[in-house]
Amino acid sequence: MSDPLQKGLLWVLGTPLAATTYKELTATCHALAAKKGSTAIDFTNTHIVTMRRHDPSFAALTEQFDFFVPDGMPLIWCLNLQGAALKDRVYGPTFMRLCISASPPPYTHYFLGGAADCLVRLKAVFKSMDPSIRIIGSHHGYFQKEESTRIIDEINLLSPDFIWVGLGTPKQQLWIHDHKSDIRRGVILAVGFAFDVNAGTKRDAPLWIQRSGLTWLFRLASEPRRLLTRYVSYNSLFLFYLCWDSIRGRAFAAKEPSR
Repeated sequence: MSDPLQKGLLWVLGTPLAATTYKELTATCHALAAKKGSTAIDFTNTHIVTMRRHDPSFAALTEQFDFFVPDGMPLIWCLNLQGAALKDRVYGPTFMRLCISASPPPYTHYFLGGAADCLVRLKAVFKSMDPSIRIIGSHHGYFQKEESTRIIDEINLLSPDFIWVGLGTPKQQLWIHDHKSDIRRGVILAVGFAFDVNAGTKRDAPLWIQRSGLTWLFRLASEPRRLLTRYVSYNSLFLFYLCWDSIRGRAFAAKEPSR
């Protein structure tokens, strides 16, 4: 594990979150890309933290991740209550854009996720930003489980420094759990919504909405049928567990509270 992220760990509802910034995380990923083996980083919002608190099977599934990075403003508020003094979250779509821009050759990138047309647009966006950026491989996210072996073989053959995974939660966490040990090298980043945002296939919330912690409300208004149950259930559970564990003095405990 990387010292800067490991030293900055703070806990929220049993999940260790790296109190970091865009610049620091980019530098850490560059260092990790030079090492042997693979490292998995999850861009973690309240949904994921709550699932890890609520569902033992999901908590076990995500133990394969080396780092959880706070992707949501409510998590930043929780970290700042512990003295983190962070000014912003490390939002997956923004980090993907900044990190790839800061990682021209010799760094290489592989995209896994999104629809085929989304990938075409995503590559075009990054190439328009910097034609030298090396996107050496990609695969859309609509593949069958048995196709993963071929995808892993391709990743190992190409040996990218960064493997960007945009399959959505919990599919991307499951895929990384199942295959992290098969990937010989590189930094695996679970960024979910980042593919659609950066490709321009889905709208992102305006900055003032993001900073107020209401990105979820903007996304709910955009995709109510798909997201209503998730947001109502997990936002409510997050508040419940935060209040309940705070009463017990366990909300920011370094070990997961007993269920």
